[in-house]
Amino acid sequence: MNKNLLTLIFSLLYFNFLGAQVPDSAKYISLDPYYFHLQYLKEDSALLIDVRQPFEFRANRIKDAINLPSPKNLKALIDTLGSNYALFLYCTSDYRSRQACEVCYDLGARKVYNLEGGIVAWRKEGFPVERRRKKK
Repeated sequence: MNKNLLTLIFSLLYFNFLGAQVPDSAKYISLDPYYFHLQYLKEDSALLIDVRQPFEFRANRIKDAINLPSPKNLKALIDTLGSNYALFLYCTSDYRSRQACEVCYDLGARKVYNLEGGIVAWRKEGFPVERRRKKK
């Protein structure tokens, strides 16, 4: 009888703990370069967003990325697109992109991905970047 009572109490506590967790507690998903790229390729409607400053973007960037360095630009984009697009954000080391991911989630985007380690990790893993063309 005591064993059944203990099992019941343990079960109630365990399921109460699980029920108290908020399913949307993670605002975005951080992925290493390989899985970031793989997830980007799998999504039907996806945008690759570089949140660095324009001079950083011009120096080198991931192919097909657009440059949106300010939260104001992100808000305008999300208002235009709606929440069905998957947003893939990166910066140099992932500090700014993490903040931008939170902003995107707060603005209504629900599929938000961060490149863990930023473009530095991307290049370290051997993925290609586009560089600024030299003027002749």
